[in-house]
Amino acid sequence: MKTPLQITFRDMPHSDALDAHIRDKAHKLEQVFADIVSCRVVVEQPARHQQQGKPFNVRIDLGVPGSEIVVDRQQNEDVYVALRDAFDAAKRQLENYARQL
Repeated sequence: MKTPLQITFRDMPHSDALDAHIRDKAHKLEQVFADIVSCRVVVEQPARHQQQGKPFNVRIDLGVPGSEIVVDRQQNEDVYVALRDAFDAAKRQLENYARQL
């Protein structure tokens, strides 16, 4: 992967399995659009007092030439589902950006 990738875990412990999963998903985004300049992924599990579960929030910031693609507020109680939804949204936005070029 040639794109610089920054992965941040907030309010939760670091997980090597999640780290590897995120790197794999980011690599697949490069196959959609090869000119990604930067990729930042933030996974957080903020404390919620009034809900049963604690949903995971995923934010992806993709730097592309002349613009930035942001996917924010993908929530789910399963972190892998939240990541899937976030990366699917990022892929759709990358495809739209590539079409506009």
